[in-house]
Amino acid sequence: MDRRETLRALAVGSLSVSAFLTGCDPKKSKEVGEGVKAPVYGRTDVEKKRDAALESEKFFTPAEMKTITVLADIIIPADEHSGSASEANVPEFIEFIVKDMPKYKTPMRGGLRWLDIHSTRLYNNGFTDCSSQQQLALIDQIAYPEKATPEMSQGVAFFSLMRDFTANAFFTSKIGIKDLGYMGNTPNEWDGVPADVLKQYGLAYDEKMLAECLKVEDRGKLMTWD
Repeated sequence: MDRRETLRALAVGSLSVSAFLTGCDPKKSKEVGEGVKAPVYGRTDVEKKRDAALESEKFFTPAEMKTITVLADIIIPADEHSGSASEANVPEFIEFIVKDMPKYKTPMRGGLRWLDIHSTRLYNNGFTDCSSQQQLALIDQIAYPEKATPEMSQGVAFFSLMRDFTANAFFTSKIGIKDLGYMGNTPNEWDGVPADVLKQYGLAYDEKMLAECLKVEDRGKLMTWD
């Protein structure tokens, strides 16, 4: 199972995404994973003013945003099914969320700094200046907590947070929801209550209901509600 499949399974099979998003005040959040400028209805003037203030601020430097973008696309790269994390505006989501939830500012900035220092020690280059192979080799040292050495603990904590942000943003974006195959509420056909269940409870559809509400095949099989 590749990274995308693993993250998809986590998104579908656990409550991590919904739990995380619940932690973010829904009254403060924007359209997750699709940037923060999309219109949101039902917000008060105070909330709109706060959103505008957060959007006008910049926390991460351009260099930090570049690193975040590279990391996000390592975690969820583009494939034959959908686009990458950066195409789903994951970096913009992370920029907004650390301003909305300041407790993440220090862990994120400190983790980015750790990554560059460790990269310089290994390859004499900052993380984004390394080759793709070097970047992946470094990430492999911190992506698997159970295999990481003790001295990698800060990097492990940072990458786990980065991975959570990326998965939550991507799989709640338009691209990610499409990748999951989520259809939402869609029209459906109902064949009515099965005949054996009706018989069990001594019930039956009367002729008026059949004539007005149901389509029936020639042999009298109940098909769909109109």
